[in-house]
Amino acid sequence: MITSAPAPTIISTDPGIDDAVAIAIALGSPLMDVQLICPIAGNVSVEKTTLNTRLLLTFLNQSPRIVQGSRKPLLRPLKDASGVHGKTGMDGYPFPEPNVPVDTVTSTAVAMHETVMTNSQPVTLIGIGPLTDIALFIHQYPDDLKKIKQLVLMGGALGRGNFGVLSEFNFGTDPEAAKIVFNSGLPIRVAPMEVGRQAKILPATSEKIKHLGKVGDMFYALFSKYRGGSFKTGLNMYDALAMAMILAPTCFTEVQTHVAIETRGELTAGASLIDLKGYLDKEPNASVAVDVDSKRFESWFVEAIGKTANF
Repeated sequence: MITSAPAPTIISTDPGIDDAVAIAIALGSPLMDVQLICPIAGNVSVEKTTLNTRLLLTFLNQSPRIVQGSRKPLLRPLKDASGVHGKTGMDGYPFPEPNVPVDTVTSTAVAMHETVMTNSQPVTLIGIGPLTDIALFIHQYPDDLKKIKQLVLMGGALGRGNFGVLSEFNFGTDPEAAKIVFNSGLPIRVAPMEVGRQAKILPATSEKIKHLGKVGDMFYALFSKYRGGSFKTGLNMYDALAMAMILAPTCFTEVQTHVAIETRGELTAGASLIDLKGYLDKEPNASVAVDVDSKRFESWFVEAIGKTANF
């Protein structure tokens, strides 16, 4: 039984197939009131992530406010991940023409500020793409931060990266933005890349999802084009981890620690130094997931997708 109102929620995202899954889960949860979605350049261009957001929401018959985000990182050129997510970012399913409007006039920072200030409850902020827009919001509206309940991120790496030698894609795409975020003082929770690799969606689970109504059929079709793993070896649903940290936190082992972002290294820019052994001698600024119960996560994942079948 739900004993409190759903948390007002903002999602910064770059869909992307795993982003689409995460967004659908958030929209299907009675514990989350998704009021604003800010598509940003990342997996593909901002024009494509914005279109993908509209396609998904039209398909799901949902209409939170959409405000188009940044076209590129704060200081660096964009390097997308279309090699993983396909040319459009959501190849593999014939979505209907989108009918959900998008606000291309207001900036994401202003839209985030408006959402925070019009809610009596603290707002949950979720980042499942590069952190450019969240950093701009933090920079422009520092007085709003006291009304943020938590910032939940999928990003960073405990060890080696998937964008650079030591950098994960979401943080490595815009290291300067990630640094601003981790220096903000916000209550931050992080699901790093390696935890996503632990929480695989195995073949039998994908088959279950296929039969969860039109939403399950749609996601199964997208999974067939997704290169973050395979049907045979298991799929890495990285961005859904952020939703699981909010909705199924007992799946994870979390550690309070300091996360520093390298911005000046010629070969290591974007590396997330998750200081599990205290080498940096700094106070914790984040709660980092270091392990996940993969079976419990899979069970939650199927249940969460099932809830979207009621749309």
